[in-house]
Amino acid sequence: MSETNTVNHHTVALVTGANKGIGYEIAAGLGALGWSVGIGARNEERREAAVEKLRAAGADAFGVPLDVTDDDSVTAAARLMEERVGRLDALVNNAGITGGGPQEPTTVDVNRVRAAVETNVIGVIRVTNALLPLLRRSPSPRIVNVSSSVGSLTLQTTPGAEVGPISVAYAPSKTFLNAVTVQYAKELADTPILINAVCPGYTATDLNAFQGVRTPQQGAAAAIRLATAPTDGPTGRFFDDEGEVPW
Repeated sequence: MSETNTVNHHTVALVTGANKGIGYEIAAGLGALGWSVGIGARNEERREAAVEKLRAAGADAFGVPLDVTDDDSVTAAARLMEERVGRLDALVNNAGITGGGPQEPTTVDVNRVRAAVETNVIGVIRVTNALLPLLRRSPSPRIVNVSSSVGSLTLQTTPGAEVGPISVAYAPSKTFLNAVTVQYAKELADTPILINAVCPGYTATDLNAFQGVRTPQQGAAAAIRLATAPTDGPTGRFFDDEGEVPW
């Protein structure tokens, strides 16, 4: 039996930005459940190191070269998934950047805003649309967009709520991503595809210079739950570990 046919008997996920941090732990969690997991990442050395580590732990992991900001890279990744596994049961859009600092709106370098939107929003659309044909072949396809509570306009405008520093690039990019998630859910409402946004919480990763108070394993938990949600699970909503997050 060929490798492709063997893998096709497994539930298959692709996680972007999966070579480290929350993305790696999402992949590890799905791998521990017996899923075959594509490790999407730009850096070849870190990607293959992550695959090797996951395999050593017993996961069925494989590398997927993937730069979410590059059309050709995303097209090639979709082709690789087509050839290797032939379908996709869960896509976790985890890859993201802060855009760097400072991000005060009156003085920001607009290129920071542009970079954040390109990766955190347009990259998600680019990857999702490229993988949709494979997701449609799954009986229970799931899309999980890794967002943040800083993208919640409700929390941003609630007196006393602690939702991060002033940020005209990163926070609005997550608000944008949340809105995009809703639009996909509306268009896909008559399909089996469930799509949701998830906040991992203030997790210690290199994205925040490891200042977070949660571990990557804790940050991955909600995304894993949504990637494995039942057929009657939610769609077009925003969650963290404690439940639904207000828009």
